[in-house]
Amino acid sequence: MTDLKGALSQTVSSVFEGLGLDASLGRVGVSDRPDLADFQCNGALAAAKAARRNPREIAAEVIAALSADPKASELFSSVEVAGAGFVNLRLSDGALTQRAAEIVTDPRLGAALNETPRRIIIDYGGPNVAKPMHVGHLRSSIIGEAIKRIYRFCGDTVWGDAHFGDWGFQMGLLILAAGDEDPRLRAIGEGAADVDLSALADLDLPLLDRLYPMAAAKAKEDTDYRDRARKATAELQAGKEGYLTLWRRFVEVSRVALRREFDALGVHFDLWNGESDADPFIPDMVTALRAQGLLVEDQGAQIVRVAREGDKRELPPLLVISSEGSAMYGTTDLATIVGRRRDQDPHLMLYCVDQRQADHFAQVFRAAELAGYAPEGALEHIGFGTMNGADGKPFKTRAGGVLKLHDLIEMARDKARARLKEAGLGAELSAEAFEETAHKVAIAALKFADLQNYRGTSYVFDLDRFTSFEGKTGPYLLYQAVRVKSLLRKAADEGSVGGPVIICEPAERDLVLTLDAFNTAVAEAYDKKAPNFIAEHAYRLAQAFSKFYAACPVLVAKDAATKASRLTLSATALRQLEMALDLLGIETPERM
Repeated sequence: MTDLKGALSQTVSSVFEGLGLDASLGRVGVSDRPDLADFQCNGALAAAKAARRNPREIAAEVIAALSADPKASELFSSVEVAGAGFVNLRLSDGALTQRAAEIVTDPRLGAALNETPRRIIIDYGGPNVAKPMHVGHLRSSIIGEAIKRIYRFCGDTVWGDAHFGDWGFQMGLLILAAGDEDPRLRAIGEGAADVDLSALADLDLPLLDRLYPMAAAKAKEDTDYRDRARKATAELQAGKEGYLTLWRRFVEVSRVALRREFDALGVHFDLWNGESDADPFIPDMVTALRAQGLLVEDQGAQIVRVAREGDKRELPPLLVISSEGSAMYGTTDLATIVGRRRDQDPHLMLYCVDQRQADHFAQVFRAAELAGYAPEGALEHIGFGTMNGADGKPFKTRAGGVLKLHDLIEMARDKARARLKEAGLGAELSAEAFEETAHKVAIAALKFADLQNYRGTSYVFDLDRFTSFEGKTGPYLLYQAVRVKSLLRKAADEGSVGGPVIICEPAERDLVLTLDAFNTAVAEAYDKKAPNFIAEHAYRLAQAFSKFYAACPVLVAKDAATKASRLTLSATALRQLEMALDLLGIETPERM
């Protein structure tokens, strides 16, 4: 099923071709002036420039050919030349009615499937074990989740991978810090005889949260401590059993908290792999890199040079093995690619990570291509900007620290509760249902505020604005969905049902045209890996329904056929709005 823009483009392109012009010039787009036309074609201007003719003359020829074609002429109520040579197209009510009927009966509500599905891994989330998630993980988690859902919706086989940071230098730091904190833990790490394993029960997330920043700060000031931590990291990676016992506890307590935060955000992974899962691939990978002549020694470390002739600035080499003998961040990323090739063999691997990591991924991707682990174009960094405070800098607490993600979610829940009460919403709900609704409002506020922006841009965090039930916000969209649900419940209570769509009023036309635009929004989001196109469509659909609801009475329509038609349009708008929001990872409540 093709949308109206696609169908019209095919029709107008055939006309251009029939006139001896480039068929691609017949591409049709949504009109910049909806008061004048539904769609427009600007191809006559480009054709005139190439042929050195008047563009209005070419536009007139296109219109004449369209008018002479009985099938084409049935599509339009008017076809006109405008301005310098634009072809303005206004659809007939019959064409819109037919398209509405197609959308209503389509389980995908007008969105097309990919002709050639692919296998794709999306690497997102990326929290570190033994450290609580903070606001910096928000964008990776919700953008990655939305892209996963969009790609899966379009027909691809997609794996979302959390890719935990659980095998690097921070593990060595924590091993030392835990031993300094409790002699029993030091004894476990050193593999002493008759160790007291009950000490592991005291090794909880609050303790790890306290120990890590202390150890990290000490390593910056004390080179001996830093060297000891590096040695501990290398010994852990070499399989020292006592260190592995501590490490397993770090991972165990961390994942409980990480799952809690991800679940609260509605973020779900197919693979819960960490850097440690790549460790088994490292020895053979290092041997192969050395055999290919790619791995070279440099000041005691082993590196892969990835700079290319023509680079605007020199890209540092990828550090594979440190001088202490431990695998590095880039090493596990490279080995992860090897593992994914073996296990999933994806056509594409997408890394949804802060744009500030661009150089790191350029190093890893180039090394992977040099080694033959991935063809060019099979690895892509999906970078994003930062969530900033009012000062334009990455968001911090009032005390200047990094805000924990758990605390951010609680802040949003508190604000959502207050907003619901201010608006007089949710008063009839049970306490449990009210809390569930407040949570959905909070998550919608956080997600939509982020996803309505192009992922590459930064934005200012403003919880008061994000949680408003007015304006371009997640709560506004939830309110519109609940509004339609209430309307449909009332209709069901009185025994009214939907029927064939009849287009009569301008607001009905606008609503159908907006429903039709869903396919374009999905395609744009897919091609550009940018959920903001879906977010924008959801907002426009909510606005179009609001205008329709105000201009076109539903339950008190003038006759039964009109009422049935408007009930169908209302139900279809709700289905598509919820489908769009689901692609963004946003759930709608039943009532407010």
